[in-house]
Amino acid sequence: MKPQPAHILEVTLRTKLAAALGAVALTAGALLGAPTVNAQAADYPVSPFRVEVGNTWTDGKLTWYNRSVLVEGTHKSVSSAGREYCRLTWGRTYDANRGLVGTKGSDPSDTACGTTRTFSFVVPADLVGGARLVRICLDDGNYKDLLCAPYWRP
Repeated sequence: MKPQPAHILEVTLRTKLAAALGAVALTAGALLGAPTVNAQAADYPVSPFRVEVGNTWTDGKLTWYNRSVLVEGTHKSVSSAGREYCRLTWGRTYDANRGLVGTKGSDPSDTACGTTRTFSFVVPADLVGGARLVRICLDDGNYKDLLCAPYWRP
């Protein structure tokens, strides 16, 4: 028996409809399951910092992890006349009650003396949820705090 033209058309339309619905379902599943870059970045908040003393400064960003804070930036010194004119950056982490949790500074090889230098270091905050507060300090080359500023976790 020979198929009727209407029957062939109906089967063809059903096949195309099933294929189209399958493609839509696969696309929706892929889009809903794929994490976005912005969603991943939101897992670790980032905040800026800047501490200035005269013509010298430290400037950068803080990345707040669960058990530490990454401090990245640049510090500037306008004179190399002695260690007191050089600049370093230090960070200290605190819990919600302002109890000191950790301390760390920029590497001595990153000391700026009459120049601008970049730095990157991790300040420990080994407590559940990480640090609540970080104090960023601009120090001289003798590790004397010149000025410190608090930055709260966003």
